[in-house]
This record gives sequence, structure tokens and C-alpha cells, in this order.
Amino acid sequence: MKKYLSILILLVAFTGFAPKEKIKKIYLIGDSTMADYSLYEGEDYQKERYPLMGWGQVFQPFMTKENLNSLKGLLDADSVIVDDRARGGRSTRTFFEEGRWSAVYKELNPGDLVIMQFGHNDAAKEKTERYVTVEGYKEYIRLFVNQTREKGATPIVLTPVARNYPWKDGNLQNVHGEYDAAAKEVAEELGALMIDLNQLSMDFFSEKGQDFVTANYFMNFGPGLYEAYPDGQKDNTHFQPEGAKAVAALVLEGFMELARK
Repeated sequence: MKKYLSILILLVAFTGFAPKEKIKKIYLIGDSTMADYSLYEGEDYQKERYPLMGWGQVFQPFMTKENLNSLKGLLDADSVIVDDRARGGRSTRTFFEEGRWSAVYKELNPGDLVIMQFGHNDAAKEKTERYVTVEGYKEYIRLFVNQTREKGATPIVLTPVARNYPWKDGNLQNVHGEYDAAAKEVAEELGALMIDLNQLSMDFFSEKGQDFVTANYFMNFGPGLYEAYPDGQKDNTHFQPEGAKAVAALVLEGFMELARK
């Protein structure tokens, strides 16, 4: 026995032989609130977009060894690559029709995760090019969940992250109407994992307060601060870096809660 152990030690020392590292991917599919704008082709992010940032853009740094140990019940990996495929302006339907889902599906491997967060654009009835009825929205989520499972990967449904309105008596309210409930209903129907990001973000933003959240988390600032927005910006849907990091931390919190179940 000692002889074989000595041979193994020599192999490790002289050939670099070691147990293969388990690397998994987390695919993010969704809209602008999740997107990584630094990956947009043909654009200079600093000049054309910054400080605009989706929460998926800052999710990779949360995949530390310590956090992965806490996610063992959900994700069995030594390291994780976050592959952010979310794109601004996309609903469940347009994400599918443009072939963005097909591209993810082809690359999926057993043990990967697919995190889906839609709803902002699905509900935009006035924008017919992206609008999806509630029933259509549910059908596309079903498709993403079922096809993820076909590849041996794990789907996680997220309710859409909160916008910075409406506020009532110091508390942020649900702006997503039936689309919030629809995501939950499909997850329950299919027995899929679900993170109620809408509720998590409403509660968290309410704790921080409307003034703080408006100034620090969402894209609200005066003129002359950023090259991409010389006239300033007033946007209560999309995030500045601190807002993106805060939401990414909420998603991680949701992950850890799922892993504990």
C-alpha cells in the first residue's frame, strides 16, 4: 500500500496529475436588469453605457470558494463560470425567437444552472414587438424549464426584480402585476426552483428608503457626471453599480436559501 501511495505522490509531483476540477456554468437569461453591458458587441462600455449595469454583470465575483461551499446542495462544483446571456429589451418571446435560447440550450451540460428572469418587457403592452400575454409568458417559462431539464441542467425561475415605483407609505409596491404571480405559478406547477426576487428587492429597497435607493441604486443623477449621459439621467428601472451589486447579493441570498432546503 505504501508503495502505491509513494507512486501516486511522485505522479502528482512530477507530472502535475491531480483530481480534475469540477467546473459548472450558471447561464443567465433575461432582460436589461440582468444584462452585462460590457459584453455588448461594437460598443465602448465606458463611453456609451457606464454607469448602467445589470445585476448579472457583477454576479461572478459572488462565486467565491466560501459561497460555493454554502451552495453544495444546489451546485456541486469547485468553480463556477457565470455566462450572462441576458439582453436589454427582451421578453421571453423575443429571447426565444432571436435564437438566444437555442444558443444556450446547445451548450448546456449536466449540472449547469439556468437562471431565468423575465417580465419587464413581456408586460409592455404598448411595445408590440416585445409584448407577451401572461399566458404566453407562462408558456415560454415552461419551455425554458423543461428544455433545461432535458439537458440534465437545473432551471431556477426568478420573479422580475422590482422597479423603483410605486411607493406607498414608505414601502415599495409590486409594479409587475400578474407577471409576478405567473412566474410563481409555473415554478409550482413544474416543481421548479424559484427565487422571489420581486419580493426580496421590494423588501430590501423599502428598508433602504426611497431617497437612498433612488440616488444610489437606480439610474438617477444630474448632468456632467458621466460621458454616456451628458444631460444626466432619470431612470427608475435600471441600475447603477451599487444597485446591481445589491440585487446580485439578493440573488445569492436566494440561492443559499434553496441550497438549505
